[in-house]
Amino acid sequence: MKFESLEINGAYKVTPEMNSDKRGAFGRVFCVKEFQERGLESNFVQESISQNLKRGTFRGMHFQKSPKEEVKIVSCHQGSALDIILDLREKSPSYGKWEIIEISQINRTSVYIPKGCAHGFLTLADNTELYYHMSEYYYPEFAGGVRWNDSVFSIQLPEDILVISDNDMKFPDYV
Repeated sequence: MKFESLEINGAYKVTPEMNSDKRGAFGRVFCVKEFQERGLESNFVQESISQNLKRGTFRGMHFQKSPKEEVKIVSCHQGSALDIILDLREKSPSYGKWEIIEISQINRTSVYIPKGCAHGFLTLADNTELYYHMSEYYYPEFAGGVRWNDSVFSIQLPEDILVISDNDMKFPDYV
């Protein structure tokens, strides 16, 4: 696997090194040893799938509050999406910054999102499916979010949002 540091402190783009032959290709997408060697979380207790029917579907910007913060690894197994990370850790050198990474079934890229960061995505194709690994169980009472268009962050999406939930539109201003 290839690990590439992102601008968000502690975030990585993870890409499998594919071995190809006449049958197709094979590559590892996760290895406890390789994650631990880099000091990254390797204990994931929950996995989820996000199915999105329409291009332009936006979900985010979600996180879990302390003490139930979570590390996420997000990949796209069908279609393609713009994955968005927003650093909400006040003591982080990248606090308040955001980054967008394209993930797709073609590029096989995963995004490692550290604790304290909000996460969202915008689909680039109909029938896009994202797969999540999470280091913490989901606790609704610790669920939080910020609006993608909050002026504090000024996240610039290169594509229009066509589908978004009422909940994702109603997050309060970030203070």
